[in-house]
Amino acid sequence: MNQAGPKEHGKRLVIRVPARRAVALETTLLVHGVPNDAALGLHRDLCGIVAEEGATPALVGVVGGVATVGMTEEELGVMLAQGKSVAKANTANLGVLCHWGAHAATTVSATMELATGAGVSVFATGGLGGVHREYGCQLDVSSDLAAFTRFPMCVVASGVKGILDVKATREALETLGVPVIGYQTDDFPAFYQRSSGMSVDARMDDVDSLAHFVRSELARSGRGVLVCQAIPESEEIPQDDFDLWLETAEEEAEDQGIIGRGVTPFVLGRLHEISRGRTLRANLALVRENARLAGRIASRM
Repeated sequence: MNQAGPKEHGKRLVIRVPARRAVALETTLLVHGVPNDAALGLHRDLCGIVAEEGATPALVGVVGGVATVGMTEEELGVMLAQGKSVAKANTANLGVLCHWGAHAATTVSATMELATGAGVSVFATGGLGGVHREYGCQLDVSSDLAAFTRFPMCVVASGVKGILDVKATREALETLGVPVIGYQTDDFPAFYQRSSGMSVDARMDDVDSLAHFVRSELARSGRGVLVCQAIPESEEIPQDDFDLWLETAEEEAEDQGIIGRGVTPFVLGRLHEISRGRTLRANLALVRENARLAGRIASRM
């Protein structure tokens, strides 16, 4: 990784990468989103893909209470050694975890906060958090959505995680005024499916034009932009198969009394097992392609 000299902002933010042409990468994906033995290889793959496109990868997380943009592989290894016990940081608990001197893996919202604080404008991930199913009975909405109204960041993702209420999340993005741009697609992706049945705000097929729009829109609005890229066709999972696996995983989560922030990592983990690795392969494929697109955008900004 191309590293600049560390800078500390009030001893709370260490920046080790130059902001220009950098691509932020989140630690929650690596620590909680994939099996532990796959995480380091995925991290190296993502860094290599971003670098191939002329950009600089910047892994974001909290290391011993210090928010860090440009974590080292050794620091990631410390987190991976602690496994799923590492806290997940969002914009609500980020400050507390730093205050406690904890290690923490950053979610989309916390990654956006820290990366924009370091001057980074592009971020690659798999899928956003969003509006949970049955939100009419119990309101549960990820802080990822509100983060777009606060932080001028281009987030490249394959829509929102399919375990959520995808259509309600798409409506919430519109309500919040978040521009949703489809890269070579007219449809809002549903993570494992190429289309959710909802549309994007605009389609752009040319990376140069997309990067120009992102640069001007971030400066104009001071808010975030969501760039959606559909999962590769070869890795798409049929909706019926996914619905069956999800129903099983959600029933197990309910039976075990898992609630709140623990639900998503539990369900994703069980989906990988129930599908015999099919959802994991799909997840890895889409996040690699998102890292490539993010690198292409960042190298043109």
